[in-house]
Amino acid sequence: MQVTKVFCNFASNIMPFPIQIDIMELILKGMLIGIIASAPMGPVGVLCIRRTLNKGRWYGFVTGVGASVSDIIYAMITGLGMSFVMDLITNPTNKFWLQISGSVVLLVFGLYCWKSKPKSNIHPSSKNGKGSLIHNGITAFLVTFSNPLIIFLFMASFAQFAFVIPNHPVEMTLGYASIVAGALVWWYGLTWLVDKVHNKFDENGIQMINKIIGSVVILFSLVVLIGTVFNLYTIQY
Repeated sequence: MQVTKVFCNFASNIMPFPIQIDIMELILKGMLIGIIASAPMGPVGVLCIRRTLNKGRWYGFVTGVGASVSDIIYAMITGLGMSFVMDLITNPTNKFWLQISGSVVLLVFGLYCWKSKPKSNIHPSSKNGKGSLIHNGITAFLVTFSNPLIIFLFMASFAQFAFVIPNHPVEMTLGYASIVAGALVWWYGLTWLVDKVHNKFDENGIQMINKIIGSVVILFSLVVLIGTVFNLYTIQY
């Protein structure tokens, strides 16, 4: 933290606007948001796993890269929209209810992950028709981009983490880059794991990943929800 403060003090002397932002915290928030957006085993997650099993690890990874490109577009759209209403959501009362809503959305999202049972035959791939890495990335991008509902997940995550910082384009650029980094870390780790245990990985493995992700998101959302409620109670009383 001391290093971050020194960096911020140095940067404030050379930048045209004051910096009062914990850069390291912003990066960690961005990476966590990227992982949250990428981790659920929906159609693209299943597609990534199947391509890893059928074509090879790097075909699975570029599938994740394509999905990450779509996610960052929707993340930037979400951040731009929220920046226009920043005066409204920085009001303590409005911020409280926004964080409560974000926690509830993340809780519902976690429950959905826990109960969902993705079908292993979604977007089947074959060894005889691998296609190029670019083709695999583009098709994953199109599959992900066709689902704009991811915006609601970004809205909940941005609200919960207080991620949007208006009038700080450099820091927000770093934050969005961190979202991409978090997503790529997830896809790289997932394809590495699937490649290592490919002989034992099946539909039950996919469901287990969803249950683990759902449990973590549920626990996190409950902790934050309770913390937000009791923090307001402490302030008021």
